[in-house]
Amino acid sequence: MSTGRVLTRPQKLVLGAAFVPMLATGAAGGAGTFSNIKGAYGSGTALGAVAAGEGATAVLALVLLGLTMLGQAAPLVVRAGLWLLPAAASAMSAMAADGPGRTVIYAVTPMGMCVAAEGTAFLARRIVVHTDGRDAEAEHRAAAVVRSLAFHRARAANHPDARVRRYSERASWRLARKVGGGDTALGARLLQVQRQRVTTGAEVALADMFAVAVAPERHAVTPPVTPALPPAPATGPAPTAPAATDTVGEAPRDGEDTQVTTPMPGDGAGGVTDAVTPVTLAEVAAVAGVPTPQPAEPLTDAQLVVVLRHLRYTADPPLSYRQAVTAFRDGGFVGGEQRIRTAWSTLITQEETA
Repeated sequence: MSTGRVLTRPQKLVLGAAFVPMLATGAAGGAGTFSNIKGAYGSGTALGAVAAGEGATAVLALVLLGLTMLGQAAPLVVRAGLWLLPAAASAMSAMAADGPGRTVIYAVTPMGMCVAAEGTAFLARRIVVHTDGRDAEAEHRAAAVVRSLAFHRARAANHPDARVRRYSERASWRLARKVGGGDTALGARLLQVQRQRVTTGAEVALADMFAVAVAPERHAVTPPVTPALPPAPATGPAPTAPAATDTVGEAPRDGEDTQVTTPMPGDGAGGVTDAVTPVTLAEVAAVAGVPTPQPAEPLTDAQLVVVLRHLRYTADPPLSYRQAVTAFRDGGFVGGEQRIRTAWSTLITQEETA
């Protein structure tokens, strides 16, 4: 809520000029009512009628203006008097007319004071809202709505009469539609929340479009390799071996009495091949220091980042945001769209930082 704002010089000139026709309209309405009634009842009666109609309306208008400038809500009787007194003067003027045309004119003339009073008070109230940052009238109405809503909710829950409970239940729903109406501070806060959501969505969309894919480090698991046998001597005749017999524990020999070595797993023409084991979700969660996320269970923000990181690098090239969300849903994981977008933004930020 902004406070301490002051009116600029152009604003003061424009607002001051706006008050002039309002005051002139009120004065013209009073003069017209005096002239109309004077022709029928005399100047004394006309003066009393103007004092009771436009004069009293002017007094209430000044009271409303003073309360508004002090940042206070006007009582209901003051607001009602601004319309009832000119209406009474309008009826009195209409009775003094001697024809249909004059009746309409006489009846409309006193309403000028009513419009002038309401316009002056409304403009003064907006000036106070601009300078002080709070609307006393709106706060008063909002407090009344909340008090009435609390009363009807309590009566709907605990009153012994079923008909009264039903009435209060309906009344509470009608009052719920009015909560926050005219509250400029609430509107500003809701707009700020919406701006933050739009900003987060734009950030995620831009990161998804322009982020450079960073391949994660994958730890290769190399199986143990059996050392090769020492090579045979390069010179000298081959030793004479006994005849091949089927003896347990001896290595098999071919027809030329040469020992045959069984190839080891992983040996090939090009050497030893290293096997790569994919990183599991449990391993990613262990590195992040969070419990392993489970499908169909509520996830924390850190677990959401872990799941998205794991899903993003299940393919080469890494998955985009939409592909990762699809895999997230297909995997049975639970999370709101806004939380997923925020977690994705965190994941991209971490990758860029790394």
